[in-house]
Amino acid sequence: MATTAPTTTQLPPTSDVQPSKMTSIKTLAKSPDLKTIPSNYAYSTNPDETTASDQEVSVPIIDFSLLTSGTPEQRSKAIQDLNKACQDWGFFMVVNHGVPEALMKAMINASDEFFNLSKEEKQEFAGKYVLDPIRCGTSFNPSKEKVFFWRDFLKVIVHPEFHFPNKPIGFSELSSEYCKRTRKVARELLKGISESLGVDNNYMEKTLNLDSGLQIFILNLYPPCPQPELAMGLPPHSDHGLLTLLIQNEVPGLQVQHNGKWVTVNPLPNSFLVNTADHLEIFSNGKYKSVVHRAVVNNRLTRMSLAMAHGPSLETTVSPASNLLDSENNPPAYIPMKYKQYLELQQGNQLDRKSCLGRVRVRVQSE
Repeated sequence: MATTAPTTTQLPPTSDVQPSKMTSIKTLAKSPDLKTIPSNYAYSTNPDETTASDQEVSVPIIDFSLLTSGTPEQRSKAIQDLNKACQDWGFFMVVNHGVPEALMKAMINASDEFFNLSKEEKQEFAGKYVLDPIRCGTSFNPSKEKVFFWRDFLKVIVHPEFHFPNKPIGFSELSSEYCKRTRKVARELLKGISESLGVDNNYMEKTLNLDSGLQIFILNLYPPCPQPELAMGLPPHSDHGLLTLLIQNEVPGLQVQHNGKWVTVNPLPNSFLVNTADHLEIFSNGKYKSVVHRAVVNNRLTRMSLAMAHGPSLETTVSPASNLLDSENNPPAYIPMKYKQYLELQQGNQLDRKSCLGRVRVRVQSE
């Protein structure tokens, strides 16, 4: 099934009827008379954001087993593959990662059960502040947005301390195991990425205090939309942190920007979709770029995705790795900023491509 990206030409009419107050998209999408979307959900795109490439593009694939238990030659090849994927794409698929397929499927099923809780039950986990341990809501940041996104979410801080909703029954225990497994995968990938940058494989772990690193569980729900060409699940943006690992149900909708084109990602079975995030770009001094991506919606099926964001510890001040800098040929391209401050800045405003990263980029004075 093809997903539909918004377009700016020949737009159908929208409804001028606004929800009386901010409601969940799941509730709005179930409205029996919903034929057009409310006008405050109509997302206006830039011309270069309107279409996705129709060409078949091969997304890089990383065999995790070769990185962790292959021969020295196989591990060296896997690290080279990571280097190329991070430079050319900022995005790759990970296979043979060791996380049981049954656990991944159970997480998707349990996530569906969470969104099927009553409005009152989900309201118990609403949260208000960016760093509240548990936040359940809709759009991205409704208090700042003039146009809302066709998305409901659950965000939970699961490391260095594990928090989780107590409903539905068993979801917390299941998620605890899943979070431990994905954190292990992310840590091993970051060791390989450290080596690909030419530093010791534990350099990033020590420098960014990953033993106390932030891990956030992000559950996204994108119900069917009557006008998918007008709405957006999430707009073009990059992630905070180092790496995000994502799985989804069998409904496509994730698009990444590659060579100026939008590419719809069709994951291999039992794989993780991994994107490089802003703090890996900062740490690598721009050698690896955080990838711009978006979520588009469709008019037939509900898409659900589960993203696991992995970052430094909140109190770590992140700057380009000193071992990668050279005062003449490779000076620092980003100013230091505490991860907590960066997170609050990005999550407390509107999503706008890489605008937050631009705030810490060193301005080069023109001659």
